[in-house]
Order: sequence, then C-alpha cells, then structure tokens
Amino acid sequence: MEFTKLTSPSLKELFIRELEKMILSGKLPIGEKLPPERELAKSMQVSRAVVNSGISELARKGFLNIKPRIGTFVADYRRNGTMDTLISIMNYNGGILRKSEIRSIIEIRIAFDSLAVELCIPTITDEEINNLKNYVNQIEETNSPEEASELAFEFHHELAFLSGNTLMPMIFSSFKTPILSLWERFCRLHGLESLRKNTTTLFKYIEQRDSAKAIEWLKTSLNDIIDGSTQIYY
Repeated sequence: MEFTKLTSPSLKELFIRELEKMILSGKLPIGEKLPPERELAKSMQVSRAVVNSGISELARKGFLNIKPRIGTFVADYRRNGTMDTLISIMNYNGGILRKSEIRSIIEIRIAFDSLAVELCIPTITDEEINNLKNYVNQIEETNSPEEASELAFEFHHELAFLSGNTLMPMIFSSFKTPILSLWERFCRLHGLESLRKNTTTLFKYIEQRDSAKAIEWLKTSLNDIIDGSTQIYY
C-alpha cells in the first residue's frame, strides 16, 4: 500500500491561507486597505519577501487589488475572481460549495457541454466514438466514486476536444477541481449507477449521431441536479 508523502506548508503558503481566511470570513472586508508590507511582516513574524510574494499571489487569485503608490486593498473577489478563487473558497469551506455556486457551475456545464456536443457530432469518426466508449466501459466497471468521477471528467473533456473549438478543452480543464467535487458528491448521494446512466445515455445518442436527443438529455440530466430528484445541494 502506498501512502501520500506529507510536506509542511511554506511560510508563504501559511501567509496566503491566513489572509484568505480573514477575507472569506469577513474579518478583512471588501475594500479594506491592508497595512504596509513592513507592518504586516512584523505583525505576522515573517520576512517582507514572504509578504510581498504572498500579496502578489493573492492579487493573481482575485483576492487583493494592488494600487501602486496608494496601497493594497481587499478586492471584490466574487466579481473579479478566477477559478483559483473558487478553489480557495472550496478549501475554506472544507471542500464544500454553496448552493448558488453549485447551481452556477451546473448552468455553465449545460451551455458548455451542449455546445461541445453540437459541434462534435457532425464530424465525429467511428474511431473517436470508440475512444469515448472506452471511458463509458471503464465507468461501468469501477466501483470507486473517485475513479468514476475522474473518468466522467475525461469523457466530457474528450467531447470538448472533439468539438474542434481550440479553447473549449482548456476552459473545461480549468473547472476540473469543482467539477470532480460535484461528481463525487453526486455518486455518494445517488449512487454510481446514476452517473453510469447519465454517461451511457449521452454516449448512446452521440453514437447514433443524434445531436438533438444528446443535447436534450444533457439538459434534462443536469437540470435534474439543479431542481429535480438528483439534487446535490448542501
């Protein structure tokens, strides 16, 4: 049996976690100006280099807004954040997404997956269909929610690639962490068989090259997660 190697977080990682926690908890409200780097370093007992690089990383993730010669302010991260921001929110909540965030991700998936299917079906080859079928077969065989979720992600990522849109697979990959989290929760709540059914039914319509039914099934199954019998809200 293999065990995961344990590593200690660096001072920079600890600094970033602490400020994220203060921002997400509301202790540092949006618009609040941070103390100067020298003061932060002294207060938190770290070097100015740690503070400087940590602030730059938090700005990249959408939590801080650096205004040269004016100061550093807590940003409106929900308006201007990135996928990294969402992942930080998940980590702060113990890996849990709020109802509004789950709904938002699924609504994006409806639009995104529907477009991928619409673009790929007119040109998909038998060989490409067989590649998709391999993912479906592996999902049928596994009893691990984590493995099934990973395979479902790969199935949909392949659809994004087959769409021919060069940006689509990259955008889909950027959603990997929250999407896997939602699929794993879906499996725990509703069983692996539900995930198998959703993927197998979608594949059947793709194999038949029936865009209309494939898109209809996508919308039906995903909307059912939002408002129907397979909701995954916390």
